[in-house]
Amino acid sequence: MILSRTSQYAVQALIYMATQPNATPALNKDIASKLGVPAPYLAKILQNLAKGNLLFSFRGRLGGFCLRESGAEITLMQILLLTEGPAFTQSCLLGLKKCSDETACPLHFRWKPVKAKIIELLEETTLEKLAKAVESGKYRLADMPGQLFEQLKA
Repeated sequence: MILSRTSQYAVQALIYMATQPNATPALNKDIASKLGVPAPYLAKILQNLAKGNLLFSFRGRLGGFCLRESGAEITLMQILLLTEGPAFTQSCLLGLKKCSDETACPLHFRWKPVKAKIIELLEETTLEKLAKAVESGKYRLADMPGQLFEQLKA
């Protein structure tokens, strides 16, 4: 369960939006500049998140993107399922096409409880928690989500 660059940028962009005043649209170029990421790539990610109903997208001079719900309602799991795809939590650690209790890979039974804890962590971690960690000054936005699991252990 290594996060793709797409997921990292998505999480960072959503944290940025969660730290902004409520319902204030943020421009893609401003978010990209703040995060130091390519604006065209981030635009595609944000459009995907809007299609997945996590964001509102507004066109025009006063346009941009903003969260559909409060950060307390959006979990890290919701974000990652949109960016990584539904197989994110179901794929085999070794990449086998079929891996289950019945047809287990050599690591299946050791990985299964670890994966369950990671899934639990992702489901209970809200965007609001991540935004508060950044706002507290303990973490820089550009550090997220690389330091995500360290922060959540504390």
